[in-house]
Amino acid sequence: MNQRTPFLQSGHVPTLVAAFLYFAFSCAIWVLNGAMAPFIREAYQLTAAQLGLMLSVPIIAGAVMRFPLGLLAQYIGRKPATLVEMGLVCVAMLFGLLFVDSFDDLLAMGVLLGIAGASFGVALSLGAGSFPPQHKGLAMGLVGAGNVGTAVSVLVAPPLAQWLGWQVVYGVAACAILVPAAVMVIFAREPQDVDPHAGLREHVACLFERDGWVFSLIYCVTFGGFIGLTSFLPSYYFEQFGVSKVQAGQLTMLAAFMGATLRVVGGWISDRWGGLNTLTVVLAVVCASLVLIGFSGASLVATTLLMMLCFAALGAGNGALFQLVPLRWPTTTAVAGSMIGEIGALGGGLVPASMGVSRQYLGSYAWGFYLFAALALVVLVVMRIMQIRWTRTWAEKGGRARLRPAAQPPRGGKAA
Repeated sequence: MNQRTPFLQSGHVPTLVAAFLYFAFSCAIWVLNGAMAPFIREAYQLTAAQLGLMLSVPIIAGAVMRFPLGLLAQYIGRKPATLVEMGLVCVAMLFGLLFVDSFDDLLAMGVLLGIAGASFGVALSLGAGSFPPQHKGLAMGLVGAGNVGTAVSVLVAPPLAQWLGWQVVYGVAACAILVPAAVMVIFAREPQDVDPHAGLREHVACLFERDGWVFSLIYCVTFGGFIGLTSFLPSYYFEQFGVSKVQAGQLTMLAAFMGATLRVVGGWISDRWGGLNTLTVVLAVVCASLVLIGFSGASLVATTLLMMLCFAALGAGNGALFQLVPLRWPTTTAVAGSMIGEIGALGGGLVPASMGVSRQYLGSYAWGFYLFAALALVVLVVMRIMQIRWTRTWAEKGGRARLRPAAQPPRGGKAA
């Protein structure tokens, strides 16, 4: 396809829309416990450490489930895999409605919420699969903007919990997931960008390459920070500033919406300026804003503005990273994306856990923010070292798509 073909004419837009809705509803359900955390903590009188554990479990479970779902999608197709997952999500929500009545049940429910969190790699690969390399960054950014589901969740779930009771919200979620399932069945089609003759070794090659692990480390900061902070912020605003449970959700929504929106911008900018250039700015902003948030714990206004800045950078970073993934693994994007999403999302599980421990044992949430800022700085240094080889093999300078084929990096553990 010609390099100048307009974006909307270069791929299958109905599949892009279906993938966006699938990911948005999945994200909304994934963070339900975080959105309702002030209600749940009050119901079970949880300590700060227990709250952190409860919020970490769905994120970690979702991370662990991403790679198996991506591998399944490579073999049965991405569209069928999304329908299998949404069916399981519906069953999981019914469990939450009918059987959760203790803290241990909450932890089990957190594992089931992880099923929704597994959607990431398959959603992005499905939505962007029919688009050419020069438009994949924008396509993945648009699907990835389904992160806005987290903003919808923290905005809608608290008033619903206050009105109906927090456990009934699981039942509402079971009905809601039927909407993207219907759209997927009617409008989506399977892309033809995967090699049907590729064996298991080719599909999981990214697991044996250092590039895959470096991408995962970057994603620990960008998406891990996004999902971890989104789950934690309703509790943080409620505990730190004494706002109401509904107001805590509204304030969290401001930051989460900013992050989801800027994901599209990050993908679009990266197509033009390069994903590596974009990530350099992103990681620097994340590091600086997290340090300042740690110092601004007495000011609600300053904290909210800095959170919005931090989430904007995190969202742009998510779009930038997944502009690079299909360039590095063009025929196994679903598995590579799921593997990176799996390991990277584990970083999100560390956020609420470290915040809870910081609060309970050090007396302040600030040290949790400082720890994550230090991780962002380390990742920035590692990426700048690795980008020297990347721009000599599979990417143009700055991380743009190559217009002509380039030497592919070797497979296996020797891919430096």
